[in-house]
Amino acid sequence: MTNKRLLALTLAGLAVSGATLLTAQQRGDRVGYKDTIVVAAGETRDNVVSFGGDIIVDGKVRKTVFALGGSITVSGEVGNDVVGIGSTITIKSSAVIKGDLVGLGGTMVKEPGFKVEGDTVFFKSSELTGKIFKEGLKGVFSVSFWPIILVFKLVNLFIWLLVAIVVAALFPRQITFAAGELRRNFWPVFGTGLLALVCFTIFVIFAAVLCLFLIGIPIVLSLAMIGFVVKIFGRVVLLFVFGESLAKAFNKPSPSPIAAVLLGLLVFGLIGFIPILGFFFSFLMGIMGWGIALRTKFGTVGNWFQRGPRPAAPAPPAPPIL
Repeated sequence: MTNKRLLALTLAGLAVSGATLLTAQQRGDRVGYKDTIVVAAGETRDNVVSFGGDIIVDGKVRKTVFALGGSITVSGEVGNDVVGIGSTITIKSSAVIKGDLVGLGGTMVKEPGFKVEGDTVFFKSSELTGKIFKEGLKGVFSVSFWPIILVFKLVNLFIWLLVAIVVAALFPRQITFAAGELRRNFWPVFGTGLLALVCFTIFVIFAAVLCLFLIGIPIVLSLAMIGFVVKIFGRVVLLFVFGESLAKAFNKPSPSPIAAVLLGLLVFGLIGFIPILGFFFSFLMGIMGWGIALRTKFGTVGNWFQRGPRPAAPAPPAPPIL
C-alpha cells in the first residue's frame, strides 16, 4: 500500500469520526471517548469510532471501525476498513474484513484463519528508526520521510484532541462568548492578533539576547508560558467556531461545546494535512487565536481594550429552586 493510500485511509477514519458526531443519535453509529464499545453477536452498527477507548466487534459493522489509541478486537464482520492509530489491534480467526486493515503505531495481533479482502498494513515507527540507525545517512536518504511527517501530524492532532476536550469541558461559557465576539468583530480581532504576534516576537528576540547575560532566561520562560496559554485558549475558540459552522452546514442543531470543538478539530486536521495550504492556515489560526484571547481577556469581556464600560460575558444560569 502506498503512503498516499495510507494517508487517505487515515483521513477517512477522521472524517468518519466527525460525521458520526453529527448523526450518532439518528443512525446506527457508536462514538466513544475512553470507554468500551461492544458490538455484540447479532448486533449491527454503521460506524464505530473510539478516542482512547476499546472497541470489541463480535457482530457486524457495515462501514468503518476507527480508533485513536485504545484497542480494537474484531471477531465478527466489518464491511469496510479497520483503522487504528496507536492502538492495539487484535484480529480473531473468525473475523471478516471486507476493506483494508491498517495499523499506524501500536501493536497488531492476527490469529490464523481470518479474512481480509483488502490490504493489510502495519506501520511501526521503531522499524523506520532502526533502519536509519543501522544504515546511517544512506538509510536516511533511502527512505521516505513522509511516514515520519504523518506520524508527527497525527500525534500533534491527538494531543490537541485531549487539550481541546479538557478546555472545552472546563470553560464552555468563556469559549462560547469569545466565539460570538469573533463572529461580530472579525477584522478587529485579526488586527489585534497580528499586532500581538509582532510584539510578542520582538519581546522573544530581545529576551533571547538577554539570555547571553543570564537575566533573560526567566523572561524567556515567562513568555513561553504566556504564549502557550494564549495559543491553547485561542485555538480552542476557533475549533468551536469551525465545529459549530460545520454543524449548521449539515442543518444540525448547535452541538455542545465539546462536540463542536471535536468537529472543528476534524476540519483543522484535514486542512493541516495539505502541504502548503496547511502551513498558511495554521499561521492564520495563530493570528486569530491570539486576537480573540487578548481582545476578550480569555472570554470574559467584549473588548478588553475599550475605554469605559465593556460588555461582560453572560453569567451562568442560576440553579433551579427545588
